[in-house]
Amino acid sequence: MLTVVERRKRRVAIAIPSSLVSDTPHLREKTVRVGLLARAAAIFRVDEVVIYAQDPKTDREEADFLRRILLYLETPQYLRKRMFPLSPEMRYVGVLPPLRTPHHPLETRGQVESTIYREGLVLYSEKDSATVDIGRARPIRIKGHRLQAGRRVTLKIEKVVEGERFSVVSRDDVPFYWGYEVFSSGGTLGETLRRRLDELVIMTSKHGRPILEELTNLRRKVKAASRVMIVFGSPREGVREILAREDLKPEDLSELVLNTIPLQGTETVRTEEAVYATLTILNVIGTEVETEL
Repeated sequence: MLTVVERRKRRVAIAIPSSLVSDTPHLREKTVRVGLLARAAAIFRVDEVVIYAQDPKTDREEADFLRRILLYLETPQYLRKRMFPLSPEMRYVGVLPPLRTPHHPLETRGQVESTIYREGLVLYSEKDSATVDIGRARPIRIKGHRLQAGRRVTLKIEKVVEGERFSVVSRDDVPFYWGYEVFSSGGTLGETLRRRLDELVIMTSKHGRPILEELTNLRRKVKAASRVMIVFGSPREGVREILAREDLKPEDLSELVLNTIPLQGTETVRTEEAVYATLTILNVIGTEVETEL
């Protein structure tokens, strides 16, 4: 049975460019790279993946591809056929490893627990009930809920004397990590960050301050924050070059512009590689901070 880890005390999001895989010509390799990003998000308990557009006029197709693959991987296997019809861009998703997060249960996982959670898809909805697919041999029927058909829902399932009691809950009500959400901002990086002024923004850049010089400051700011957004550049341009198109500098939007891979041994670092390196550091800092609370 999978050991579940409690939800973070603060919400963590990562911002990635729509051009993440634009430098990769073949669909198979594009798909694999997005799969690596999804695994990183799940491993380090990222709550939200935000896709920003380097060029809102031309990057929509790339952003849609990223969003679709990320959502597919985050969706429990038993719901994927219903939610993702076959399409050419999904041709290689079968080569991607499963996330194995708590909301991707195996057949026997959690069956003896008094309370479990499951993701479901509303198949039919009536005045005071709904029929929901939660990956069992037969769909279940929930009374007292009027839900829109086609909607994905999170269910709390409690074992009671009469059998089971089902209730629809928010993802935030689940006490342990429950996967990531995906949001395509449709705006530039500057526009995206201006909409999220309540978050601690951490910019990653090879031109930023070395992470070791900022560890104390970073730890202090993470401890004080309730929401953290970590921003990554594209394969061809860093955040400084991307923001320059908007006449902005990283320092205009963040007090923390960090080089999380100092003394790198390669000329460039791919975005998904930077995500793994950066989230490893933030995971250590976040764990230290949370154990103090």
